[in-house]
Amino acid sequence: MSSDMEQYYKENGRKVFLYLMTLCGNADTAEELTQETFYRALRSVNRFKGESSVYTWLCSIARKAWLEELRKRRKHTGEEISELVEDTSPRPDEEAESSDSRLRLLKRIHSLPETEKEIVLLRATQELSFREIGEIFGKTENWARVTYYRAKQKLM
Repeated sequence: MSSDMEQYYKENGRKVFLYLMTLCGNADTAEELTQETFYRALRSVNRFKGESSVYTWLCSIARKAWLEELRKRRKHTGEEISELVEDTSPRPDEEAESSDSRLRLLKRIHSLPETEKEIVLLRATQELSFREIGEIFGKTENWARVTYYRAKQKLM
């Protein structure tokens, strides 16, 4: 592994893993996809022009890896995306009102179309700017802002 990639991994490995966890909800899958992300990044590091942050570049690679994983799963099992999300149903002993409302919100977020779900999660869990979100999707900052606003409206 090149010294640049080692540094990228040290600085961004955990954040990329957490980003993938927000997408797939499964630690094993997120770990595999994190490894795949850095493998792909290593293969294409010479094409990275520095037009975005390294983290944004890695997230765009991770997102493509996740979407490929979803396509493979649907092809083999016929599952829908919503069935791939980890079950977040409350345990019987979890009756606190705040956890119940958080659960309802998470379910609503996971019922959004994939792009809107990703944007909401990137904004809420990774605290990315609209510019960074736009870069991940290969779109503009304004597109990210409008899509986030529309997703938020659907959640209300």
